[in-house]
Amino acid sequence: MLDAAPLVAGMIGMLVGAVAVAAFRWSEREQRTVPPQPEPELDDGLVRTLAVLRSAAVVLDADDVVVRASPPAHALGLVRDGRVVHASMRDLVAAVRRDGVIRDEELDVPRGPVGPARLLLQVRVAQVTPNHLLLLAEDLTQARRLEAIRRDFVVNVSHELKTPVGALSLLAETVQDAADDPEAVRRFSGRMRAEASRLSALVHEIIELSRLQVAGALEDVAPVAVDEVVAEAVDRARTAADAKAVRIAAAGDRGLVVFGDRNLLVTAVRNLLDNAVAYSPRGTRVNLGVRRRDDLVEIAVVDEGVGIAEADQERVFERFYRVDPARSRDTGGTGLGLSIVKHVAADHGGDVSVWSQPGRGSTFTLRLPVAEPRATDASPAPGSHAPDAAATHTSPTDTAAPSASLPAAPNPSRSTT
Repeated sequence: MLDAAPLVAGMIGMLVGAVAVAAFRWSEREQRTVPPQPEPELDDGLVRTLAVLRSAAVVLDADDVVVRASPPAHALGLVRDGRVVHASMRDLVAAVRRDGVIRDEELDVPRGPVGPARLLLQVRVAQVTPNHLLLLAEDLTQARRLEAIRRDFVVNVSHELKTPVGALSLLAETVQDAADDPEAVRRFSGRMRAEASRLSALVHEIIELSRLQVAGALEDVAPVAVDEVVAEAVDRARTAADAKAVRIAAAGDRGLVVFGDRNLLVTAVRNLLDNAVAYSPRGTRVNLGVRRRDDLVEIAVVDEGVGIAEADQERVFERFYRVDPARSRDTGGTGLGLSIVKHVAADHGGDVSVWSQPGRGSTFTLRLPVAEPRATDASPAPGSHAPDAAATHTSPTDTAAPSASLPAAPNPSRSTT
């Protein structure tokens, strides 16, 4: 019995050693084995192809949820909250789902959630994998706009340019005839300088408006900080405001961002401020308020000026339209500033509106889609608890214009005197 003990102990040792070796080899094999990787949702080749396309591209899964969307698709407003926005495009997707046949159609869709601007898109929808559809959209808006502009641009320009050109011609003749009268020469030379300045401003704004109309869709779309747009526009408008002792006060929600062209947005806000200053009495105040309402950013410019009659309010955004041509000559107005604002707003998927009463001032409100829509909830917008500078002055517009009462926190750093 005693002789069997060493044998049993040896067998147990061999068994333990064999188990240890097997465990070591199993562990080593597991370490060398690459764990299974999840299958990519989209083929790498397809992803690389989509990255180089100039067209707006959207890939949808089996539930019509957006899997991938190119920057042009976001810039054109085709995608929001993981879904295709426009019903006509969703109809094309549904048709391709039913029979697998490629659809290629020209669609006229709204550019943004507000405003009358439209986009003309060549849309193509095709099945690219058993579960995925590809939607491509080519923007044709620019070509259609160019065709329309060529029909009426020459007529409008020739009509508007003939007035200052004719005035300069007559003044030059008068100066020539009054060569022996230094006082008359100085007087008429001053008028010639004024007409030349007006002609230069008119040509500049015609070029700017033509560029906007021809360009159609924005070329360089990027996130734009509204705070920076407002600050630069106020700074540019300060010279004209100081000359009339008009104070510009800016306040409102901070940190808002929109997609678009920063320079064009500054031009639009500055034109609203210049317009407000030009038609405000000396020593009054112009207020600029910013707030977020749902998925829109509202920029309101409130003045204490002469106001606009209701019959003229629908036409103030037309090219070359002037409510009071005589007063426009005194202020240097060309009738193009508000038209430029309208086109900038439309190209950014927004709109511009006016509230006014004669003798009680005016409120112009520019609305633009916010870059990051907030989830629907019951919480108030940022800054909604604080009074807005645009609603604290004593102008009659405070109680008469709802759009002037923007809930915003005062921001002294963006105010000028």
